[in-house]
Amino acid sequence: MKKTFPLIVFLITLQIFGQDDQKTAFQKSKYELAVSYYKKADFVKALDLFSLAANIKPENEIGQESIKKVDTLREFLRKEILDQAIGVWKKSGSQPVWSTTAMNSENQTDLEEFIEISENEILFFEVDKKTKEKKILKKESLVYNDQKSAVSLYSEIVLSDGTIWNCSLNEKSDILHVINVAIQTEQGIEKITNDNLETYYVKI
Repeated sequence: MKKTFPLIVFLITLQIFGQDDQKTAFQKSKYELAVSYYKKADFVKALDLFSLAANIKPENEIGQESIKKVDTLREFLRKEILDQAIGVWKKSGSQPVWSTTAMNSENQTDLEEFIEISENEILFFEVDKKTKEKKILKKESLVYNDQKSAVSLYSEIVLSDGTIWNCSLNEKSDILHVINVAIQTEQGIEKITNDNLETYYVKI
């Protein structure tokens, strides 16, 4: 029995080291792949891979370097999308702006809804089509989701009601698509996978 116990300890230790080596090798491969995407200026893919590498073993050198890269790329990509999003946007509905449904919905109301995006704030307001009267609906501070992301590491914003929205622009940067991907609760972030609310906006 005395001889068996050290052997069991040795085998367990050997297994742990083997798993640890596999994790390190996997982390290194993801890091190197991230660097290759970074060099090709595919920053979104690079960000995802650096984040993966950072989460595998955040305490080692590769993990620490990956965390730095994630912070840098996230800040860069957020500034890039915000620079294009600043301005006034007209709500077109829950369907793409080119769809018949969106056009019919637009014609059935006397009010038009807008958002105005600045560097630190989102202003929601509506305008009466006939009187042109403008009514402020609410103001929201521009708060990014830095916790567990549902879809994107850089383009999710958190509203005061806890809803988390992923924001994306089309190639021309004149159509903004926002989709409710998660909600922040006391227990953490709950991802929404079915019947997600979504809205399209057109830049004016």
